[in-house]
Amino acid sequence: MKNKKNKGLVWFANGAFALISLIALFPIISLLISSFMPSSVLMRNGITFNIDTELLGLDNYAYIFTQSSEYWAWYGNSMIISAITIILSLFFSSMVGYALAMYNFKGGNVFFVLVLFILMVPFEILMLPLYQLMIDTQLINTYFAVVLPMIVAPVAVFFFRQYALGLPKELMDAARIDGATEYGIFFRIMLPLMGPSLAAMAILQGLASWNNFLWPLLVLRSNDMFTLPIGLATLLTPYGNNYDVLIAGSVMTIIPIILLFIFFQRYFVSGLTVGGVKG
Repeated sequence: MKNKKNKGLVWFANGAFALISLIALFPIISLLISSFMPSSVLMRNGITFNIDTELLGLDNYAYIFTQSSEYWAWYGNSMIISAITIILSLFFSSMVGYALAMYNFKGGNVFFVLVLFILMVPFEILMLPLYQLMIDTQLINTYFAVVLPMIVAPVAVFFFRQYALGLPKELMDAARIDGATEYGIFFRIMLPLMGPSLAAMAILQGLASWNNFLWPLLVLRSNDMFTLPIGLATLLTPYGNNYDVLIAGSVMTIIPIILLFIFFQRYFVSGLTVGGVKG
């Protein structure tokens, strides 16, 4: 009797999760279907599930691949900025989080409290001084203007600290006895052990950078430097809407994030779980 009850609960849970997944995927499915419709139909009917199969085609994607060079410039900018952000953010944030977790130094707790305080401050409050800093350093309309404020993210520092608290300090003592330097201990021993946390944060930081709109909008000026969110937004104007690129281009923007998650998914859940319970 108990087994039947447990099976019923399992079927109910699976059905509930399937329904939630379908609701979550609804915008993506509607966007995907709309990307095969002519722009004239989209302007007349909007995004709808009332599909006329005779109107579906690959014209929108053909237009992107053959006549929309600006779109691929935006795509390349987003790829470069996201890649630089992920690499630098993982490198510096992991070092800071590791140091806060594994070393006892004067002012360490104060520094960690400041990290938590910055974590609670909305980025919109920090934009004005950051923008002035970019002007003073003459970095406006460059990749580094977008990347620099993101390379030591407070949330990443907090995450890596929590994960590093679960690492055995005995390994550090053993490495010191063998003559390893502190940098050698970090890069050769401790950093490989932080692999799941690095993978999880790579997905989160990559997603945040890929979808970042407000800050790049402030510091990027020329059309050839725009990222995908900004570039796609420019297609909607009072004088006309280029749905050929907008809808199909939006579908194409999902691909890198899906590939990033597929590549790191085996570490994603374990990295979030372990990093969230230590400390």
